[in-house]
Formats: sequence, structure tokens, C-alpha cells
Amino acid sequence: MGYGEYIRVQNMEELKYQVDLLNAMNQKLSKEEKMLRLICETSNSAFLYYNYEEDRVQTIANWDHFFDFAITDMHDLSRLYECVEEKYVIPLEEILFIERQGLKSQTIDVKLRDRRICIEVEVNVVYDALGSATDKIIRFKDVTKINSQNDELTYLAYYDILTGLYNRNYFVRLLGEYLRRAEEENETVAVMFLDFDDFRRINDGMGIIAGDELVQLFGQYLSDLIGDNIIISHFNSDIFCIGVYGPCGARSVETIYKTISERLKKPFKLSNGQEIFITVTVGVAEYPEAASKTLELINCAEIVMFKAKSTGKDKVLYYNGTILDDFLKNVKIENKLKDAVFQQNFTMYYQPQFRTNDKALRGVEALIRWKDDNGKMISPAVFIPIAEKSGAIVPIGTWVIEESLRAFAEWKRKYHYPMVMSLNVSAIQYRQPDFIDKVLNLMDKYDVSPSEIELEITESILIDDFTEITEKLVLLRDIGVKISLDDFGTGYSSLSYLKGLPIDTLKIDKSFIDTVITDENTRIITESIIYMVKKLGYETIAEGVETEEQFRYLNEIDCDNIQGYFLGKPMPSEKIENLLADMTA
Repeated sequence: MGYGEYIRVQNMEELKYQVDLLNAMNQKLSKEEKMLRLICETSNSAFLYYNYEEDRVQTIANWDHFFDFAITDMHDLSRLYECVEEKYVIPLEEILFIERQGLKSQTIDVKLRDRRICIEVEVNVVYDALGSATDKIIRFKDVTKINSQNDELTYLAYYDILTGLYNRNYFVRLLGEYLRRAEEENETVAVMFLDFDDFRRINDGMGIIAGDELVQLFGQYLSDLIGDNIIISHFNSDIFCIGVYGPCGARSVETIYKTISERLKKPFKLSNGQEIFITVTVGVAEYPEAASKTLELINCAEIVMFKAKSTGKDKVLYYNGTILDDFLKNVKIENKLKDAVFQQNFTMYYQPQFRTNDKALRGVEALIRWKDDNGKMISPAVFIPIAEKSGAIVPIGTWVIEESLRAFAEWKRKYHYPMVMSLNVSAIQYRQPDFIDKVLNLMDKYDVSPSEIELEITESILIDDFTEITEKLVLLRDIGVKISLDDFGTGYSSLSYLKGLPIDTLKIDKSFIDTVITDENTRIITESIIYMVKKLGYETIAEGVETEEQFRYLNEIDCDNIQGYFLGKPMPSEKIENLLADMTA
């Protein structure tokens, strides 16, 4: 082979190598292009590519999913403005041509006109070394589902599902903004804390679903009161909160409360057709008088609401310093009470009851006493309601029964004097499933006969659970325990209770005895009570007898027994023993 022929062959082989290499590269590019095109087409996006140098436009992937027209040059982009809702036209125009501002990338969300589709528009521009735009990619992505999910999450973050009002967390945030604004503008902010009255009766009597529907209807009504500088929240259950910025005129607390009260004169109609009347109790606290911080302001309004509940319902009560002081005092007592319960740091006193005809000892009423760590005596009228609210009354009540029966058993063993031990029992104790078993076990433990025990009840414990408590009283009375109705005449339904309760003894309230000598009407009522009760076969005890004149009068009208300072103040166990020693001497 000559040299020329050799060179020709070499060139041919080199050319063949270059062609094979080019074919391999083209094949690789073709595969990559196919892969990229497949990725684009299987996504939920459409792409528009623009080459500045060639002034060439190309649409890729799912263009037809979004638009029913083609883009052949950049002037056709103006057709996109006709596809979106009017408020998005200017933002869309700005983002499509971000190279005018020298930007590389930007994204916005727009909604298509007459279609429930939300599109994310992302624009990316490539620049050369001199800063001139060379390429542009515009991506259109369907984010309808994602935005819908985000909207749902946003709704859950800010709104209450049941009522559609603001939820508690968002209300607190908005109220905080009110307070910051009020500080700058030297303005006031009012918080109204609303709670249904006797909502538990509705839930228990009609079911939770009916209760929820009632809350929903009330919440829907309250939503009509929302306006400039008025926010409303459903906190939980039957509790709502209203925040008012600059409360005055049409948005004053008085006007809002009056508007709500007028609506509540009409019933709410449930889906089953039943109509329900409700009332609400409202506590009001204002910034900056009551508190300077958001949560403290809400807490003050809640405290005022509870104070209003304790003095009656269906009312509005406004914050004052005394209410907060009393609340903090009760909290302090409650904390001390927890330690006292744990250490059983109580003392029992007993007030004698005497037969009117011969002043013989009938029995004693057990009365709990408590001195705090500082030796200060705290009245049962103060700490018993706190104990009932906190639940501490259950262990306290059990201790009272056991300590009283222990002392009673000791007196019996020493003096063999026939008498009765009267025990005050809270409604909360009666509601305990094991209450009767506890009483029977303690009587058995200290060898006390049921006939020697008298359980005192008041009308107040019967209001919410008349049937349940009456059933337990019947069981106790059937085994021989005496039942006494205390504070008779102070409630509204005493006479009806006389007919339905299994009672043995009726105690005439001290309020009658205080004026029985000086007031003729009181005498008529007292004499009528004693006559009626005797006809029913009950024993009578007059409470609060403090003078000989009262004693003589009660004896004349045949009241069976008296209890009061005239013959015996409450006293510790050892003084009761002295009294028993005198009686048996």
C-alpha cells in the first residue's frame, strides 16, 4: 500500500469514528430529550420556552390542560390576561416580563376566570455574561388541590368548626393586636365572657348532639354581631368570648348585651322542630382597668362571669377590684385546703340539740372547723363551697363522717346516753357511686346503729339531681337512717319537697327564729309550719335559738327541739363529754 493510500484509509477511519461518535451522541441526546419530554408531559404542569436570540417560542407538556389557544410568538402572551380573574392581570403581566427589572426568578398564584382552577406561575430567566437575557422558561402548575388543602388547614387554624366563629387561639391573637393598638391610641378594649345557664341540663336531658346544635345556632346568631372593631370566638362547649375595641355607642357592652338579651326572648329551633329557650351569664372586663395583658384580661372576664353565676344567673356583671381580690383569696384558700386534706388538718365541733319540753339532750350536729397554718380560723361558709368546686369535699366529707362516728362510739361506750348524731352531707358526696357503702361500712366499723344517725340535706342539693339523690335517701331510710331537711323555708319549693322526700325531721331556718318574737307575719308562718309538719308526722327542730323568750315561745307552740346559743354553742368533743356526764349524773 502506498503512502497516499495509507493516508486515505486513515482519514476514512477517522471520519467513520467521528460519524459513529456523533450518532452515539445524537442517540443519547434523543433518549434524554425523550426522557425530559416524558417527565414534562406526565407532570401536572405546562411550560413555555422563549429564546431571545432566535425570537422563538415553544410550548411543552400539558398546555391544553390550561389554555385553549397556542402561543406562536411573545405577543400572544397577552391572551393569558384574558384567562385569569381581573385582580390577577397586573401581577401576571409583571411576572411574565421580570427581565425588565433584571430579575432571575419569581412566582405567583393566579385563578383562571370562570374555572375553579388555581395556577402557580413560575418564571425563570437566563442571562449571559454581559447581563442580557438569553432564555426564558415559564412554568404553569395546577395547585388547586394543594391550595384547597392549605385553605382547610388555614380555616382549622383560625376558625371553630362547629360555629364558624374564630377559635380561641386566633381570638387571643386578634385581641392582643387590639390591646397593642389601644395602648398606642390611648383607647379601651372590653372583653365579654358568655356562658349558657344550666347547659348541663340540656346536654343530659336532650343529648350532646342537641346541645351542639344549640351552640351552633347561638354561634351563628353571634356572627351577625361581628363588625368593625368587634371580634367573637367560640371558646369551647357553651362558652363564647366577645372582644370590643373602643366600646361605645352601637358597639358598647350595654348595647351588645341588650341585643343578645332581646334575641334570647325567642327560642332557638332545632332541626327536629323542638324549640329551646336559653339565658346567658356575662362577665365583663376592660383594658387597661382590669388587666394590661391579653390572657389576664380574658381571665378577669371569666372570673367576673363565675362571680355573676354565684349570685344568680341571666345577668351581666362588670369587673371591679373586689371580685378579683376575692377570687385570689379563694385560690389561696384552695391551695391551703389541698394540704389540709392531705394532712387531715381539721377539727370537729358539735352543737347540742335539746328537747323543748324538758331541755334533755336530743343529740348533736357535727360541724367541721379548720385553722390554717397561721392559726386563723376559716369559716365553713368560705371553704366548703371551695372544697365542693375543687372536689376536695369528697375526702373531707368521708373524714367528717368517720371522725364523728368514732367520737360518737366513744361517747356511747362511756355514757350509754341515747342520742342522735346529725351529719351534713354535700350533694357531691351523695352523687358518689359508693356513698351508701361508705356510710354503712363506717357504721359497722364503729358499731353505730343506723337509727342513731341523721343525715341532713338542704333544698340546694336536690335541684339538679332530685331523683337520683331521693332514691339514695330512700335506701338509707329503709335501713333505719334518719333524714333531716335543713334550712326549711329559705328556698322556693320547700312544700313540694315535703310531699316527695323520705324525711323524718324538719329544721326551721334561723331567719324565722330571729324575728319570730317581733314580727307577727313570721309568727303566723312559723306556727303554720309546725302545725303542718306535725300533721305529716315529722319531728321539728328550730335553729338559731338565742334567747329565753324565743325558747318559751317555741315551747308554747309545740316545737319539738331547739338548737342555738341559748342552750349550747358548738363545742369540741371533750365539752360534749362534760355535757353527757352532767346528763347521766
